[in-house]
Amino acid sequence: MNKNSLFKTPDGKSHTFTFFLVASLFLLWGFCNGMIDVMDKHFQQELHLTLSQSAWVQFAHYLGYFLMALPAGWLATKLGYKGGIIAGLLMVAVGGLWFIPATHIASFWAFLVGVCMIAAGLTFLETIANPYTTVLGDPQYGATRINLAQSFNGIGWVFGPIAGAMFFYSKDASGHGTGSQTLWIPYAGVAVVVIILAGIFYFVNVPDIKMKDDYNLDDSADQTSHSIWKHPHFVMAVVAQFLYVAAQSGIFSFFINYMTSQVPAIPQSWDSGMLHGWFEASKSGVLSLSDSGAAKLASLGFIFFLAGRFSGAAILRKYDAHKVLGIYGLINVILCFLVFSKLGWISVSAVFLSYFFMSIMFPTIFALGIYGLGVRAKRASSYIVMAIMGGAILPKLMGYIADQTDMSRGFVVPLVCFAFVSYYGFNWSKFSKAQSAGKISTSSGH
Repeated sequence: MNKNSLFKTPDGKSHTFTFFLVASLFLLWGFCNGMIDVMDKHFQQELHLTLSQSAWVQFAHYLGYFLMALPAGWLATKLGYKGGIIAGLLMVAVGGLWFIPATHIASFWAFLVGVCMIAAGLTFLETIANPYTTVLGDPQYGATRINLAQSFNGIGWVFGPIAGAMFFYSKDASGHGTGSQTLWIPYAGVAVVVIILAGIFYFVNVPDIKMKDDYNLDDSADQTSHSIWKHPHFVMAVVAQFLYVAAQSGIFSFFINYMTSQVPAIPQSWDSGMLHGWFEASKSGVLSLSDSGAAKLASLGFIFFLAGRFSGAAILRKYDAHKVLGIYGLINVILCFLVFSKLGWISVSAVFLSYFFMSIMFPTIFALGIYGLGVRAKRASSYIVMAIMGGAILPKLMGYIADQTDMSRGFVVPLVCFAFVSYYGFNWSKFSKAQSAGKISTSSGH
């Protein structure tokens, strides 16, 4: 492979700068998502909510994606990549600033509105940025580029929980929680950053590159007879993405609950040095992780996630994306079963390893789903982003199971989800009638 082909299109133009500018958007929504994932326990404590009730945070978050996915795809077609990105950034800014009055309102619904508003803006960015990365270079490395861009998303996800631990679980000198008063601070900071980013995108050149049309969907004679819904590889990608995001959201959202309730007793010697303050004694006197400590530990999970993204980008240069997806999905089925089985530290380790092996799933499903759809990739992207709604629905089921039994048993939900993702990966060639996403051949048609 030519070293420059990763960011150089067949016409010889290099899009390295554009790629990394767009990659900054991935870091942005990773940071926002990382904060969301440690917010649940805060509301459980402040408002005395059950696990399934606190999952309304995820519902509001992914509802924003669901409601705005199709409008975002339509505007992306009308405004182009650049206009759509700027519109999304400004919507995120409005959502971030809303957290200032929401803190004074101090009601659960007000925070949910802010979460939904930010998600609506992020929908524009994901709908546009994900497919855009696949065209910023040689077509056969589309899956590699989207995974590399999603690595920046992983960086944001590492720092999001740290910000969440700092502002959602802060305490005053007397030990009383002050998270309700400081929750708005990181969101206001996000608003300032995205306004600056919107200004940068306004002044720089963002070329509107057309995706390769492998299925001849753009031919004028086929405009009415060819539909993206006639392509099984796209339809099944929508289902796979729905279930993947459901699994991811459930694991991320209830990470703190798992770590504070299912981890074996902590040795007293651990409560020292850099880890001092991460633990607290339970009612029975056993040392366990505190909410703040678990929130900080979530960043370790996202480091595993980030490592999976970077290594995944390298692996996808050498191996077929759909096969890697199938294998990673199968491994996560096994890991979720280990968590479900309550095997002590083995189960705890399995949770962290699940972060690593789920890392490449979203971008890979995305790339496999829109591959070869030409200009219709923007519309197809909208539906795949809409499938993120899975993160709003199934975590409530996971929370319900945990309420009735315990958090470990709740992992049966992501187990089933990962099983379907694995099925999609191993059968993608059959659905697409292509050997691989890098060497797609559609001469036989559908």
